[in-house]
Amino acid sequence: MRFDLELPSQHAASHRVAVLLINLGTPDAPTPRAVRKYLAQFLSDPRVVEIPAVVWQLILRLVILPFRSRASAKKYAQVWMPEGSPLRVYTERQVEQLRRLFAANDYQVIVEYAMRYGTPGIPAMLNQLKLEGAERVLLVPMYPQYSSSTTATAFDDAFTALKRVRNQPEIRTIRHYADHPAYIGALAEQIRDYWRHHGHPDFAAGDKLVLSFHGVPKRTMDLGDPYHDQCQQTGSLLAAALGLTPVECRITFQSRFGRAEWLQPYTAPTLAELGAGGVKRVDVFCPGFTADCLETIEEIGIEVRDEFLHAGGKVFHRIPCLNASPAWIKALGEIVAQHLQGWPVQAVQPLSAVA
Repeated sequence: MRFDLELPSQHAASHRVAVLLINLGTPDAPTPRAVRKYLAQFLSDPRVVEIPAVVWQLILRLVILPFRSRASAKKYAQVWMPEGSPLRVYTERQVEQLRRLFAANDYQVIVEYAMRYGTPGIPAMLNQLKLEGAERVLLVPMYPQYSSSTTATAFDDAFTALKRVRNQPEIRTIRHYADHPAYIGALAEQIRDYWRHHGHPDFAAGDKLVLSFHGVPKRTMDLGDPYHDQCQQTGSLLAAALGLTPVECRITFQSRFGRAEWLQPYTAPTLAELGAGGVKRVDVFCPGFTADCLETIEEIGIEVRDEFLHAGGKVFHRIPCLNASPAWIKALGEIVAQHLQGWPVQAVQPLSAVA
């Protein structure tokens, strides 16, 4: 497959194009102070917690932050890498590899990343891109499935920042890629590659593959958020790509917060049920996370694993997220390239030219 953009004129080539990957965010350090700062920003977003601010801020400041910050800091310390937070490390690797892919295909683009919460923030990176001469910016949320609490709030932050800019750049956004063939293919290849190195589940003997997506309150679906349907769509397409039935491949939702009903079935109770029901091996993969983070490494790899094993399960595998795998970088390049069409970048070489 080729990057089939038209060659720009010499004049047009001077109008720099930028690609800004946007992920959720991470504390700057695995300490209660840094985690509290991060959580205060994250949980104060009205897109994330849809409770009247006057009521919610009292609960947040007096109850949640003092206790949750310390507990979360301990969890972050368990997964922290020598280079820093896993989410930041893997996002930086994605940026580096995407730059290499575009350079090898003669794309003249700037590639950077921003975090919705924490650093580097979206407003700061938009300003940085402006200083680098970018006149066109493609916003690429690293959330394959659209949700108002992830994709929409990232766009909100970007457009709010642009309200203060006199000479605004041209902006494009990618709303979702939940059913994009390249994304589904990269997910399937990530799972197959893991099985090649760690052994294949015996589905005939009852082993299961569980696809765990981040949960959101059920109320958001009732109000029209397409997230649930897109998760189901991704899960169904991925199971079909792997040749698995709904019995062999289950879709669940993790990271429930608070007392309200969230999207079901919940991941941890499902794994406990499978373990108690005699399932010997479970492999868990998180298709909605494009980079490993606290929710995949600690919540799935430690908490959910323990639930399954304590319930009677024997073998648990957490399949790493896409991270900077070659299949994902190629797929991400293809998705981005489709949204860059018509902008002054060069692209004449096939993606397969890059190892």
